[in-house]
Amino acid sequence: MKALVADSVERMRALGAALGRSAEAGDVLLLRGALGSGKTELVRGLAGGLGCEARIRSPTFNLIHRLEGGRLLLHHLDLYRIRDARELEQLGLDEAMGEEGVAAVEWSERLREFEPTEALCCDLSFAGDAVREIAFAPRGLRGAEWARQAFGEEADVGTRG
Repeated sequence: MKALVADSVERMRALGAALGRSAEAGDVLLLRGALGSGKTELVRGLAGGLGCEARIRSPTFNLIHRLEGGRLLLHHLDLYRIRDARELEQLGLDEAMGEEGVAAVEWSERLREFEPTEALCCDLSFAGDAVREIAFAPRGLRGAEWARQAFGEEADVGTRG
């Protein structure tokens, strides 16, 4: 799988914006990467691509932010502080990852058995001081279609799940 490269915050947001412009209701973006790898910046771009002008903050203390004002509702989830499945059950994931809008889930590896079967997985990694590699792996047909709509043939998108 060929990873896309972001060498600036602006490029990371541009990649997110491409996802936002091509997102459809029910799309789920599963974000994985170390602290500081650019997950929240990608979500800022996603929100911009949806036309949402709300301030995007890392929702570490409020685990779910519901952001309105764009062409689709955006649920921004941060699961960094989740420790076990009981906590996930109490979050209302069905609503946040339902078909009403788009969901962006930071620290998605903590979803475990709650991971949706249709999603676009995004692994972010450090490739230098200000450079990040972003690898996309779709789950299901819609995930693959979303990646191709957003990035065309620029991303050699692998599959997962």
